[in-house]
Amino acid sequence: MNRLDFCRTLAADAGRLAHGAFGSPSISLKGRHDEVTAMDREVERFIRAAIGRTYPDDAVLGEEDGASAGLAAAERVWIIDPIDGTANYARSIAHYCVSIGYTERGVPTVGALHDPSHERLYFAERGGGAWLAEGGSAPRRLLVSPVATLDKATVECGWSLRRSQADYMSLLTRILDAGCAFRRAGSGALGLADVAAGRTEGYCELHINSWDCAAGLLLVAEAGGRINPFFAGTGLTEGNPILATNHLLGDALAGVVGIPLQHP
Repeated sequence: MNRLDFCRTLAADAGRLAHGAFGSPSISLKGRHDEVTAMDREVERFIRAAIGRTYPDDAVLGEEDGASAGLAAAERVWIIDPIDGTANYARSIAHYCVSIGYTERGVPTVGALHDPSHERLYFAERGGGAWLAEGGSAPRRLLVSPVATLDKATVECGWSLRRSQADYMSLLTRILDAGCAFRRAGSGALGLADVAAGRTEGYCELHINSWDCAAGLLLVAEAGGRINPFFAGTGLTEGNPILATNHLLGDALAGVVGIPLQHP
């Protein structure tokens, strides 16, 4: 089994595991507005064990249990978020997913998201396109939105306490002043999947961690969109700002948001 098939199968299995406790989670707090459930930890252990059996020499970075030994020098790294959208999950809101990304020498190479509430499995491989298998149907290729003007665009704006309220409100003001609609749904990974699927035109956040976006960034790029160089510097371990857009609005939206994109 190649890494893409392994990743998509593992994401689907982990999603089904998480969904088994949906509606009745055991919840605790890691910090203000930072919930964790028992299932977050169980799903991450499940994913780590599968990677360890199949690719024992690869490094792993996860939201709950951190980095495996040797991460700094590793060329092959799995980046996992066992439940992205935990606040939704904890409140029985069916908008969350399992996210598994894989990088080689710092370059996103394989990724998969499983949204078990809607039976959606998103997956991508560098150079192989972005795909969605939905409700047991054959996979279909994803393409970003063809919207070409900001006044027809919808942009999702992720939020966290890692940046100030004033900075977030300034971001929203710039987006609204540019004529865009905005939304926030509580899962960065699924927000990126929406861009890849052409449901929205952009996703941005002033700071996001790599486990929230490693798979989603690859989805957008392989669906014909544009992304910022998230993994530059310490993005893998410390996070970075993020912007992902359709191709036609890339430069305009980057100017509004203030996050430069990679060259097309």
